[in-house]
Parts: sequence; C-alpha cells; structure tokens
Amino acid sequence: MKLIVGLGNPGAKYARHRHNIGFMALDRMAADHRFGPWKSKHQGALSEGRFGSDRAILLKPETFMNNSGQSVQAALRFYKLDPEDVIVLHDEIDLAPGKVKHKVGGGHAGHNGLRSLHAHIGPDYARVRLGVGHPGRKELVPAYVLHDFPKADDSWLEDVLRGVSEGAEWLVRGDAAKFMNAVALRTTPPRSGTGTKAPKPVAAASAEPPEAENDTRSPLQKLMERFR
Repeated sequence: MKLIVGLGNPGAKYARHRHNIGFMALDRMAADHRFGPWKSKHQGALSEGRFGSDRAILLKPETFMNNSGQSVQAALRFYKLDPEDVIVLHDEIDLAPGKVKHKVGGGHAGHNGLRSLHAHIGPDYARVRLGVGHPGRKELVPAYVLHDFPKADDSWLEDVLRGVSEGAEWLVRGDAAKFMNAVALRTTPPRSGTGTKAPKPVAAASAEPPEAENDTRSPLQKLMERFR
C-alpha cells in the first residue's frame, strides 16, 4: 500500500493557487479512479481506494503547507507504513510550467512543505515535482506561488493533471518510467498522422490534352508543326 500525499493549503481561497497543484492532482486521481469520499483524518483530508489491484491512501494535509509533515507522520504511524511508502506531489518553481519530474530522496530545496516532511519523516520518500515556473526573482516567489493560476494556464494544467492521474497506477507500483510515459502522452502527445506518405499525384504531362481526341492531322503534319 502507498500513501500518496498532495501538498497545498486548505480552504477555498487557496484552491487555485500554484502552491496547491498537489491538492489538485489528488482531487483528479480520486475522481478518475472512483476513490471513496474524503474524510477528515490524521490532520488532513483522506480518501481510500485502488489503482488496479494496488491499494492506496490519498492524503491532503490540512495543517497548512509549513506543517505538512505532522499530518503525514500521523498517517504513517496509523497505517504502519515506512517513508519509502510515501509519494509526495508538490509544486516546483525550478521546472517550467507543465514539466513533470519524478525522484526519490534528496533535499527540500527551500520548499516549506518538503522541509516539514524532512523534519518529521526524513528525506527517503518519492516526489512528483509539478512545474509551475519561476517569477524571475527570489523575493517574488512567495507572492507567485500564493497566487491563482491564470486562465491562460488552464490548457497545460489540465494536461498535467490528467497525465498524472492516468499514470497513477504505475506510480504506486514504483515504475517511474511508465508513469512518466503516461504523463508525456498528455503533455507532449505524438504528432497526428500514420507515418506513411501520400500517393504522388499523377503528373499532368502523362495525360493527353483534351483537344487530342479531335486532332485529324497526320503524323507527318504533327511532326512538321513541332519544328515551325
């Protein structure tokens, strides 16, 4: 069993913030895979279900981002899981909007949600880094991530959420390559077409001109006409 954690802040006013893309991804998973209703448990909102034959718990900590580790630690203890059983989905300003990366372990890179997780369960969990882009200057980052996605981002955001949801079955199985392939099929779909060349058009010179049917000249006359 895997514990899949989406990071974000609770409450309607935060719902479309860039910082809440982890919550958005879990909401899509729960809806697409018909998980159970969200329940208030372990200082968070929790939903149970399956991806294929694999059982999983979805958790959205409601402790606010900076204390996300408290909720995750409580859920780990209850379900008797290890940090290696945790998969965290979070916003990543060091990736371009629409880019998705998977990794296991590593530092928190200043992300307050990951910082809290490190403090409570250590660094040995898997992460799905969901790119939201960077505002350009460090001092602008807090306001940037705590701001709604603009409408112009809806198209790529929808593709990312669908791809992550469609690849969730591989994610819980630990097959990062197949998970990333499912995401790529949504975010960078193959070009349309069969890959075969269209038949070449018949050259115009291969057909007789229409007036040829009524031409009464002899072959010798036609030859002489050509050299006039």
